[in-house]
Amino acid sequence: MTWTPERVQFELEKILPLVQKPGRYTGGELNQVVKTWDAVQTHVAFVFPDVYDLGMSNLGMTVLYDQLNRRPDTWAERVFSPWPDMEAQMRRVGMPLYSLESKHALKDFDIVGFSLPYETLYTNSLNALDLGGIPIFAEQRSPDDPLVIAGGHAVYNPEPIHAFFDAFVLGEGEEVIHEIVEAHQAWKRSGAPRRALLETLACIWGVYVPTFYEPHYHEDGTLAGIERTWGGAPETIQKRVVAKLPPPPKRPLVPYVDITHNRVPIEIMRGCTRGCRFCQAGMVNRPVRERPVEEILEAIEQALHNTGIEEIGLLSLSSSDYTHVLDLVQQATKRFANQHINLSLPSMRIESFSIDLMDELQTSRRGGFTLAPEAATERMRNIINKPVSTEQLLETARAIYSRGWHTIKLYFMIGHPSETLEDVQAIADLVKTVREEGRKIIGGRAKVHAGVSTFVPKPHTPFQWVPCDTLEQIQAKQALLQQEARGKGLKLNWNNPYETMVEAFLSRGDRRLAEVIYRAWQRGAKFDAWHEYFRYDFWMEAFAEAGLDPAFYTHRERNIDEIFPWEHLSTTVRKRFLAQDYMWSQQQKTRIDCRHQCFACGILPTFKDLRIANPGPVWQCPEVRPKERHHVVPMVQVQG
Repeated sequence: MTWTPERVQFELEKILPLVQKPGRYTGGELNQVVKTWDAVQTHVAFVFPDVYDLGMSNLGMTVLYDQLNRRPDTWAERVFSPWPDMEAQMRRVGMPLYSLESKHALKDFDIVGFSLPYETLYTNSLNALDLGGIPIFAEQRSPDDPLVIAGGHAVYNPEPIHAFFDAFVLGEGEEVIHEIVEAHQAWKRSGAPRRALLETLACIWGVYVPTFYEPHYHEDGTLAGIERTWGGAPETIQKRVVAKLPPPPKRPLVPYVDITHNRVPIEIMRGCTRGCRFCQAGMVNRPVRERPVEEILEAIEQALHNTGIEEIGLLSLSSSDYTHVLDLVQQATKRFANQHINLSLPSMRIESFSIDLMDELQTSRRGGFTLAPEAATERMRNIINKPVSTEQLLETARAIYSRGWHTIKLYFMIGHPSETLEDVQAIADLVKTVREEGRKIIGGRAKVHAGVSTFVPKPHTPFQWVPCDTLEQIQAKQALLQQEARGKGLKLNWNNPYETMVEAFLSRGDRRLAEVIYRAWQRGAKFDAWHEYFRYDFWMEAFAEAGLDPAFYTHRERNIDEIFPWEHLSTTVRKRFLAQDYMWSQQQKTRIDCRHQCFACGILPTFKDLRIANPGPVWQCPEVRPKERHHVVPMVQVQG
């Protein structure tokens, strides 16, 4: 039986009274884009495979929704994963997963684009395809099925999910999404086989079509090489970079229900030059590009006018590194002084300048001030290339308490390379020391909240070679913290070590994990990022059925010259640079902010033509001077 939009709407009226937060499933929000289905040539469904509350806070999806809906020939709509109670009702009546704007089934779209910011969305993606009426495996799709693509940080190693997607976008999507739409339109007019579309896509900068590549393995399970199966495919797929950031969306959607971040997000800068060795986002988003102050102020003006939302998030990986941040904050507070807005700047550096900025913002002090030292000893901070002294951290804490904040939130990681139990004990000691500094200033009102996550080695980072801690190691470190980091004014949060294991094997997995993901989903694995639905036993049973050992992916140290499953996918940060940085970490050797000294990671020569075509302050990397050439000499011979 065909599910028309009218039938979907009819059934929704009966189902929605039976589920939590029915506003997640209705659409109709302020500023949603509605067009006439038959009047547009290409229909695109943007899928965020998690609950509406999270997906509506995703900046990337917001930007691409705006980009495509500016086209008169294209209609982009939104799709989110239904919460289990809603899914149960949909499966009971046979209702397919549908778009919020037009209520068309997912299978009715020309292009279905998944946003995958983290690996624990993989099983939800399979569930969305199944619920949407689309064959889960790419090889089973016919010319009548949608083109299924994905982008986001979790596809910088897409090999574990290669079997489920026709293509992946590596890098930034604002320009390439238009090229994909136009390639699809041309293919549809031609009447050519589906393979012809894939061949066209494979020739677009930044698009990876996995069917044109085949891995080969050594007897020990490591990768021997990656073979192209079609000569027209590039040997290396290079990430897509937008030379100049397009203007932010002028009419962001206003959700009906509370979402994770009830604010208008405005990206002020893309990229980071700090070089934290654990941080995949800092490595893959290079180079730094900044928006002009006036463009940001205009975006705030438009957002206030078109949404009425008074919370504005000025976003980047390191907001206080934005060159004109003080000028921006001062102009914004002056320009919007009578409009009662609340500007927030996440990702602040550990220094007094960050506190000065927060004072300029006149931010409410009830929520606390957040700092991310990541490690508690200077030795560990040198290893991860976050060289902040303990005294500098304490000095910043004293300044925070003296300015009126009662609570400081500190973010740490356990499981960094070379970490000992003494380094973990130092986290508890530092948390208590910060509290004591606060008590000296404001007495018993001083509080410290410590969030302690577990490090997972990520592809395309200097730590991609290192093993992840075992369950036993993580549990011992967490037990130590739970024992030592307690008392009045202290609060400790930590993550489930079993969830860390799943993230670890999905992050650095190869194509053989596709079977594991599929079998885990068949058993019922979904919403893996939600503790109430997380089932580690499903994953272990899936590994056993596939004949694979999860420890091979999680706890094995990689040889420095090992070929990675993502070897043919380039972020343009050279592998030899990452290898050198990894070895520097073992010597506790740090790099300064590369805006002040270029270490020749590979970004500048790769995008030389783009820099020439887009002069000015857009590109914030310094020029490579001949006298600095000694920095690029690798310590070992590594491919890439």
